[in-house]
Amino acid sequence: MISKDYPAPLYLHELKNKMLSFRTLITILCLITWSYSGNVLAQSPEQYDENGRLILKKKSFSAGISFGSYFPNKYPSDLYDGYGFDYDGNKNVFENSWLNAKINYQYGGGYGQPDLIGQELGLPPEDWDFTEADMPVNMTYKTAFAIGFAGRYSVENKNAIILNVNAAIVTAAGNFTITTRPSSGSTQINNSIKTFNIRGKEQRLLFQAGYQRLFGSGDAFNFFAEGGLHATLAKFDKNEIQINNLQIDLFESYYDPVNNYTFFAGSKPVGLGFGAFAGLGANIRTSGKWMLQLVYDMSLENVKIAYNPKLKLNHAAGLRAYYVLGKTPSAE
Repeated sequence: MISKDYPAPLYLHELKNKMLSFRTLITILCLITWSYSGNVLAQSPEQYDENGRLILKKKSFSAGISFGSYFPNKYPSDLYDGYGFDYDGNKNVFENSWLNAKINYQYGGGYGQPDLIGQELGLPPEDWDFTEADMPVNMTYKTAFAIGFAGRYSVENKNAIILNVNAAIVTAAGNFTITTRPSSGSTQINNSIKTFNIRGKEQRLLFQAGYQRLFGSGDAFNFFAEGGLHATLAKFDKNEIQINNLQIDLFESYYDPVNNYTFFAGSKPVGLGFGAFAGLGANIRTSGKWMLQLVYDMSLENVKIAYNPKLKLNHAAGLRAYYVLGKTPSAE
């Protein structure tokens, strides 16, 4: 258990102050794009070829949206395995774990409170048990939906500088168990193990800045390769469990009247980590001012809200839709 009087480390507050909300970031990008597009469009009249595509110029800027699937690896999903962390970001031992505090004490009849866990299981307090052997061991991330902004500045016919910012809500899922004993007078002999869900949720902002190279000589269709620097801004959002109809927020603080202190989990960790990315895709120029890209990226990411941050490989696949704010480069 952790007292609310224990001071949170300064680095958590500093990171939290530096983190922009998704809404603020989107607003800033929209204003930059609008301002830039107005300047570009005012500089020169547009000319189109016989197929309705813009007559091409070496240097141009395109901006748009991207959306698709984000495939995070298993690491660091064990951040949501119910052990929780202390004020220094270290993993708790079982005795101080969030699951132990919630199941055996706050909701399990500790401190002279009602046994809400037993009520959900339909058992008296002496007929159910939760120990370290019941803790989750199978936490994994689920595939997430990612959406964001894409920018592309063509420096000459086949080469471009790209900047992408995507947001994703990533969910971790696993199971924990509670052991129940046969009630007196029951014909059942052996203990039963009941399985329940544990979930975690985090926010991620994914930044990419790099180089893109088009291949081939076609005007309407080209393959491309890209690569560059990657940054991941991650924030712990939620950790909860479900026991039948009882939903429990593991991060929620509560007061212990027996020992006269408050269980308080502290600040939600936020971290910014750096890595690299590389990808392949297809570039499609439509008639008019739209350009589409189908892309698959691999990113070496450092998600710095884990106990021991490490560079790990993640994957993403999706579609980018660019609106050409100037005249686009040909692939020739």
